[in-house]
Amino acid sequence: MNGSPPIAGGSFRTAWRRLRRNPAAIGSAIVLFLILFACFPGAPLWVSHACHHGPDDQNIQGTVTENGHKVPVVANDGTPIGPGLRACYLLGADANGRDLFVRLLYGGRVSLEVGITSAVLCVLVALLLGILSAYAGGMTDSVISRFLDLIWSFPVYLLAVALATAFAVNGISIGPLHVASTSLAIPIVVISIVYIPYVARPIRGQVLTLRRMEFIEAAIASGYRPTRIMAVELLPNVASMALVFLTLIVATNILTEAALSFLGVGVPLLTPSWGNIIEQGYQTIVTAPWLTVAPGLAIMLTVVSLNVLGDALRDAFDPHARIRIRG
Repeated sequence: MNGSPPIAGGSFRTAWRRLRRNPAAIGSAIVLFLILFACFPGAPLWVSHACHHGPDDQNIQGTVTENGHKVPVVANDGTPIGPGLRACYLLGADANGRDLFVRLLYGGRVSLEVGITSAVLCVLVALLLGILSAYAGGMTDSVISRFLDLIWSFPVYLLAVALATAFAVNGISIGPLHVASTSLAIPIVVISIVYIPYVARPIRGQVLTLRRMEFIEAAIASGYRPTRIMAVELLPNVASMALVFLTLIVATNILTEAALSFLGVGVPLLTPSWGNIIEQGYQTIVTAPWLTVAPGLAIMLTVVSLNVLGDALRDAFDPHARIRIRG
């Protein structure tokens, strides 16, 4: 409506112009695009045109040709083949003769799916709770704030492990809806729950500031319904903050998924993910370090590029903002 302030931190067009002038943002976006391309369309292309075996195909008794000689995929002492310049086993193999590079690509798909989906779910719920709490006030604000305080009071990983362990026993049952304990929905729901307060609280604070402004008072005086005011007037003005949080939360959730999978309560063990690959390879870190170094580097590149892009988005929308996610 007339008199509404621009979206917090400036318009999206102004933010885009600032973002294009930030070389770190452009570089991180390119790295992130390459990772997404390699994991999603790139993984099946590599399997079908280069190595011809999937992430779960074992080849303990197999051999590969290297420098004109037949080399066993897994030596007699159990040591798998290491990285080399070859189409198959580009980054080596694990103790079961599975191609580490293929598992890294397909594991990245799982880790990114969990990280992105849980971040979207977390930010959507946080937007709903933050806007509703700040605008409604009274008992609604008290109940939502106490709920957020309850989640906030637990250490992130302790709460995540407790929830994941509880859901791993019988899954999630809500009326007729049942989610199996082996479903990826379990880590997605768990990770999204534990980070809701870290997003909802700043959004609530922003809405508390906005609701005292003249354009909200004008909307109330015009007889607009509360749902319309929250959806049309308040939501667009916290959209930029939610976008920044989304980018940062994706990075945080990827790390959380890796930690939970490493502890055995995240992605099901038989499903390749970066955390599971590290968990299965850390016991041979001395004899086969590539089994933990490769997924670790993949996580590092993804998280760093997301954090740099998130910081660039924050500066583009509001150079004076100081948004941080702390676990």
